[in-house]
Amino acid sequence: MADDPFPRTHATTSPLSPLAAEPRRGGRVVGAALLVGALAGAVAGVGGAALLQHNDTAAAVAAASTDQSLTVSPDSSGAARSSAEAAAATALPSVVKIYATSPTASGSGSGIVLTKDGQILTNNHVVEPAANGKLAVSFSDGTTAAARIVGRDPLTDLAVIQARTAATLTPATLGDSDSLAVGEPVVALGSPFGLESTVTTGIVSALNRPVVTAGESSGDPATVFPAIQTDAAINPGNSGGPLINLSGEVVGIDSAIKTDSSTAGEPSGSIGLGFAIPINDAIPIVEQLRNGKTPTHARIGVTVGDAIDKVGLPDGALVDEVAADTAASRAGLRNGDVISKLDGHLITDADSLVATVRSYRPGDTVTLTVSSSTRLRRPGAPPVGGTSTGDTRTVTLTPRLRRRLTLRRHLAAVRLPTRDG
Repeated sequence: MADDPFPRTHATTSPLSPLAAEPRRGGRVVGAALLVGALAGAVAGVGGAALLQHNDTAAAVAAASTDQSLTVSPDSSGAARSSAEAAAATALPSVVKIYATSPTASGSGSGIVLTKDGQILTNNHVVEPAANGKLAVSFSDGTTAAARIVGRDPLTDLAVIQARTAATLTPATLGDSDSLAVGEPVVALGSPFGLESTVTTGIVSALNRPVVTAGESSGDPATVFPAIQTDAAINPGNSGGPLINLSGEVVGIDSAIKTDSSTAGEPSGSIGLGFAIPINDAIPIVEQLRNGKTPTHARIGVTVGDAIDKVGLPDGALVDEVAADTAASRAGLRNGDVISKLDGHLITDADSLVATVRSYRPGDTVTLTVSSSTRLRRPGAPPVGGTSTGDTRTVTLTPRLRRRLTLRRHLAAVRLPTRDG
């Protein structure tokens, strides 16, 4: 509805765009009420659901092997929290500004130092122009270095680059995003609009917020992730920079914002709705990229849309199609099933299912709560009215289970395959 004060993040008329710090020449225009971020665009209709069966993964660019491990903090849940000033002082030496240029576009973003020898984590949309161009980095002390792409993954909008520097850098300490609480203070660091070493503060406004953003290039898949939402000011150019807790530990990668209308093709700034990729979800992909591997992603094997309740509001993820020989088919899911929970996570619509699955790894076993629906929707058709009915129960499948289960329309746990496809 036009008067809806809380428009859905995947408005079909407004694809999301990456947060390039300085608008790229030849880059995309950001329109009204868009999520402008490191991630990739809105999916209409059945939309986000199709990503559950998306087999595409970005080929990791061959990387020089390294024996340096990432710096992960010990459990600090009981530790006293320090000030935002102290947290920023701790983390700023590990934050860089990234410049990417190609024959047709240029822009800048932010990055997080992972290792002493110059491996840096950022967003794929920050460095993608340099796939056929040039990449450079400026450090917190004002020095600069050329860089190359180690690996990138458009599906999760993550990338690792290697700075060509002989200096010993200060790696960031990676925290535990699973320990975050709504209302907890956080700090965003980066180079908004090219202004390096900028620090903004706020709180965790929400957790596991389904966010959909559009791919940087036409061939890129849309990115859907369970975001950390924050009111800390995040602007174009913050993409790839860290969201930290008050201990100075990285808990997220700043990636997208919700923004008002823009004029003359210029992206507007923060309105207090910023989104970061949880660091716990990013680490497995980052490790694969660092080691020159092709990233893998969990999938169930279904195409879903929004189930609609009796008053016309989203009421779970409605299964439109079950792909053959997938975790979903082996679990006995069928067209018309409505998924309302995944483990303990409430599934309100198609995007929330896709985003929640993104937080798991191939090989994990999850439990789905599934019921039947009185009204079905054809794949690709707009949602129709209907209600979800029937009792629900959960069944956990074991990894060794191979036969198809028929549990009278109430089904559940699926083991995610060990690799895409």
